[in-house]
Amino acid sequence: MPRELARGVTLLFTPLTLRGTTFANRAWLAPMCQYSATDGSPGDWHLVHLGARAAGGFGLVIAEATAVVPEGRISPQDTGLWDERHVAQWARITDFVHARGAKIGVQLAHAGRKASTHRGFDGQRGSVPLDDGGWETVGPSASAFPGLAEPRALTAEQIEAIPVAFAAAATRAHRAGFDVVELHAAHGYLLHQFLSPLSNDRTDDYGGPLENRSRLLVETVDAVRAVWPSDKPLFVRLSATDWVEGGLAVEEVGLVAKELGAHGVDLVDVSTGGNAPASIPVGPGYQVPAAREVREASGLPVAAVGLITDARQAEAVLVEGSADAILLGREGLRDPFWPLRAAHELGVATGALPAEPGTADVVEGTSATGWQAPYVRGAWT
Repeated sequence: MPRELARGVTLLFTPLTLRGTTFANRAWLAPMCQYSATDGSPGDWHLVHLGARAAGGFGLVIAEATAVVPEGRISPQDTGLWDERHVAQWARITDFVHARGAKIGVQLAHAGRKASTHRGFDGQRGSVPLDDGGWETVGPSASAFPGLAEPRALTAEQIEAIPVAFAAAATRAHRAGFDVVELHAAHGYLLHQFLSPLSNDRTDDYGGPLENRSRLLVETVDAVRAVWPSDKPLFVRLSATDWVEGGLAVEEVGLVAKELGAHGVDLVDVSTGGNAPASIPVGPGYQVPAAREVREASGLPVAAVGLITDARQAEAVLVEGSADAILLGREGLRDPFWPLRAAHELGVATGALPAEPGTADVVEGTSATGWQAPYVRGAWT
């Protein structure tokens, strides 16, 4: 059912509170791999990438898929939180984002059978050879993602260690100053591999019916929620469908999301695909219907993502009740100041945007794109 709004009010720039955390608006930066880390360590690139979007008005910026163990990296250049040395490196970035008035999250991940791949910058594809810095991958079953090396099926004992690794990384994320943890259970990575019958042919307690296939995800949520502060929200990213007959379907994902809510998850970040080659009908807002279905089935807040590029389009998704927040990926890369431009287009006062605390020196000016906005210490806000 469409939401009723007072005249002059927009949902996109209405604050959202989850647990004890309030996000200044609902225009959020999606987690996107930058493939620019060294031994899991974020650097200046990550500071600039996330810091610029915080300055650009995003209410929440989410750091890329960050591995909970070294062998869980998608590529050797992925960020990590498996080691204590990563805490201070991330803290430098979270401090900067907080100084811009935004919140920051981190997406904790294990790539499973899709780990140890080339980052693609040099035109290489496929798995990184062992003698070139790659490593043996693992998965729920010894079934390879097309074009990648065959993984080793995890033993029951090895599965038990996975929630422990996620919880340890979440503990470090708290010490590093993150406001949100998101568990990556989408796009064909390990937790999604267990969920999907396309990649999970186990016959033990972690395979077969949906209850078993979702067991590892639920155990991981429980382990993380036990160490993640009660006033900080926990998100999960889910692929609502594999887009393949016989694969994961949105009806199942709605049931999983409802169960996750009972275990302390506060919001589901709804994406699709990634676990098998598929024909996907890509177009503006193509994943929004799935977000709506998951929201209605689970009763949880959801974030929608996928070719949402226009301010009025984003606002319509929220008003129609399909989502509670909007995640921008490629559009956020193209325009770090997208929320500031969107606020202008929707006629929103700049008070609805993150701003640098303690800044009083505000003058009127015109941005490089020609629209009017207050100019605050180098950032159009």
